[in-house]
Amino acid sequence: MNTTLSQEQLDIIRSQLGREPNGISAIAHSSPNAIPQVLQMESWVFNQPFPTLYWLSSKAIDKALARIESLGVVKQLEQRIKDDSELREAHHKSHRDYIQRRWDAMLPEHKSIIEKKGFSGLFDTLGIGGIANWDQVRCLHMQYAHHLAGDNVIGRILDEEYDIRAIADAE
Repeated sequence: MNTTLSQEQLDIIRSQLGREPNGISAIAHSSPNAIPQVLQMESWVFNQPFPTLYWLSSKAIDKALARIESLGVVKQLEQRIKDDSELREAHHKSHRDYIQRRWDAMLPEHKSIIEKKGFSGLFDTLGIGGIANWDQVRCLHMQYAHHLAGDNVIGRILDEEYDIRAIADAE
């Protein structure tokens, strides 16, 4: 874990997760009130590959996205991706951005282990949420975490159509 995290940040993250945090390399995004919302994760955790770069830690955003998922929005978004070539390309671009950011953030020693153990293909092909089929969405939480820390078209849609940014900024 990154030792530059303050005790206050660690306490907040522990409370958000409901457990001791593991594998955090940095806070990728915080609310305007300095509450951690997205954690940047290490790529090798507990002696195994961990391809999730961004982990949503915010309880408020988590609850809002869970509610939206329960309405069937994931399937609706997947249909929109299927029907709209521009959205599909933007979604694929989000996956490529995520993969590049994951490699760029990877510690050299983790990169070496991943390459030696033959996991490079996993980190080259699995997109947001560890998904192989880039026309699917799988998890709004990981999409939105990537949106807050980087550039994600699904996150932009969630802000535009469900005003998730207002919930994020109020935390």
